[in-house]
Amino acid sequence: MSHSGTTLILIMAIAVLAPLLAYAVGRRLPVPLVIFEILLGILIGPDVLDWAHPDALIDGLSELGLTMLIFLAGYEIEFGKVRGDTLRRSAWAWAAALALGLTTGILLGGGYTKGVFIGVALTSTALGTVLPVLRDAGELHGRFGSVVMAFGAVGEFGPIIAMALLLSGRGAAESTVLLAVFAALTAAAVYWALRPRPPWFSKVIAKTLHSSGQFAVRFVFLLLALMLGASTALGLDVLLGAFAAGLITRLVLTGAAPGSGPEILEKIEGVGFGFLVPVFFVVTGIEFDLDSLLDGGRTLVLLPAFLLLFLVVRGGPVWFLAPRDLDRTDRTGLVLYSSTALPLVVAITTIGVDDRAMTAGEAAALVGAGMVSVLVFPLLALKLRARAGKGELPAESISGSEAW
Repeated sequence: MSHSGTTLILIMAIAVLAPLLAYAVGRRLPVPLVIFEILLGILIGPDVLDWAHPDALIDGLSELGLTMLIFLAGYEIEFGKVRGDTLRRSAWAWAAALALGLTTGILLGGGYTKGVFIGVALTSTALGTVLPVLRDAGELHGRFGSVVMAFGAVGEFGPIIAMALLLSGRGAAESTVLLAVFAALTAAAVYWALRPRPPWFSKVIAKTLHSSGQFAVRFVFLLLALMLGASTALGLDVLLGAFAAGLITRLVLTGAAPGSGPEILEKIEGVGFGFLVPVFFVVTGIEFDLDSLLDGGRTLVLLPAFLLLFLVVRGGPVWFLAPRDLDRTDRTGLVLYSSTALPLVVAITTIGVDDRAMTAGEAAALVGAGMVSVLVFPLLALKLRARAGKGELPAESISGSEAW
């Protein structure tokens, strides 16, 4: 059997095993599913058992997984809940975090290029990990959940924009023009999505929803392909196109098939969470440079340092700019949720290593800190709010959910 076939079988075996482990452990301690996927990926990778070796096919599937991850994060955002004063505060909080992160990254990295990679990574929020946790705790649709969604959405979208502007290798003016063109294309797509769909559109969706036609699912993937193509044609990161496609898809389905929207999303999530997203996280574990991290010295010290910087750089501005109606407990929970980071950290460090702007050890320390943040910060926020009588701490549902 080819290396691709063997590695893919191992990846899918982990994809099946990880939820079982998460369910078993979750009865005592809720652990996000992604932690098991990455750790088991490390186990079968070159630095431990040396069973799995990514190649072009596996890397391609992993990139599709990351794209689907960001697409679903964009879909989760509800426009009605991320606007007004809360949205302005979240935008200013992220802008302050970017300034603080770039300064910290440049000082810590010893140069501009490496500092930009580190600084942008420190400003990200793992919205896809946070939203399922809030949903399982019954807080997603309340005031606190809407605030977390606004701050998390900016923490997801902001770094993607920063990557396009600062990490593209182009001048600031050229990058700004290309972003403006992409924004215009996205705005045109949003305008089209908000227009009423003809009656036949909804009828075809309903008629093929449970048949081999699957018109709605195919239409969603066409939207995703178009936005990815637009971002690629403009020389922008495909993550920007994936995120925009998620936003547009929600608008289209809400207007054209409000009754079928949840079922269509379940089908898309089946492709994403059932196949592509686990491949991305397991491959992240396989490619994790454990040897560099365990060599000791500066690299090992960087992991707790980065974990603290997630709280300081991302969480600090959030604390000071949180909506005034949030009390101390809510602010602390918002800081912990906003400082939870991993998917974009993986994406940014991967680009940094490929461009030789970061060492494998530095990337491993950042990703390791992101893994710890996903494991610790949401759990602390849940326990803090449950102690204050403001939320429920689910016994098993966190680890069993589609937390990214």
